Amino acid sequence: MKKSLVKIVSTLFPNQVVNFAHKQLTNPQVTKIRPNEIVVLDKSEKETFRFKGFDIKLYTWKGGDDKILLIHGWEGQAGNFADIVERLVKQNYTVYSFDGPSHGFSSKGATSLFDFTDLVGVLIKRYGVSKLISHSFGAVVTTYALFNNKDINIERYVLLTTPDKLTERIDDISQYVGITDKVKGKLIKRLEEETKKDVTNLNVSNFVKDINVSKALIIHDKADKVIPLHRSKNVYNNWKNCEFVEIEGTGHFRILRTQSVIDMTLEFLKN
Repeated sequence: MKKSLVKIVSTLFPNQVVNFAHKQLTNPQVTKIRPNEIVVLDKSEKETFRFKGFDIKLYTWKGGDDKILLIHGWEGQAGNFADIVERLVKQNYTVYSFDGPSHGFSSKGATSLFDFTDLVGVLIKRYGVSKLISHSFGAVVTTYALFNNKDINIERYVLLTTPDKLTERIDDISQYVGITDKVKGKLIKRLEEETKKDVTNLNVSNFVKDINVSKALIIHDKADKVIPLHRSKNVYNNWKNCEFVEIEGTGHFRILRTQSVIDMTLEFLKN
């Protein structure tokens, strides 16, 4: 539907457009899995974990005593980390990952930031990991999970890009769909009624001020077209135990497959 038409419909039928925009926020699209991702997933030990009505697919690549959890982004899946997994296994890590609610090979249904967040908190404790790698939206759910679980202590955490404010995500969806400010306001009100949370406070830059991470590293491509660089820089500026590296030539997704980025990640995790 063209944005101009959406704006007209927004004026005439605001509640229906709110429902449409809400669906965009709560129903991730299924993305194609690359052949090499399937190969790497097939090398793992798989398990199905029942969580909040979802059958969550869990993956383990067994190695040594050094354990790490990988957290994918919105509309991503564990296979996105295929190149990183292979390098970690060669370094004798035991690697854990999963497909989030309604993502990858997990069962499908309406989900949210909060389902994903709760799952990450549960899995960090389940596996007893002290190191983490997240991509994109995975940073939101991970930092929120750490914020909600002050008993969790993480030694090293690498964020391969990170959003910041949930309101920015809502702005992105609103711009993509083409809805009016009035409808956006109705959408925010609906989200706050459902979650009993103030949407304006759900920011990574807030979470990182009060989480137990000894050392973090954010890597972000300055030409990232999905998450603007300034969003991750704001997170960095609010995180006292964090380093920031600005790179070029990877974009938002190829960063996961770029060997120089993986080298940097492994070096940081080791030291």
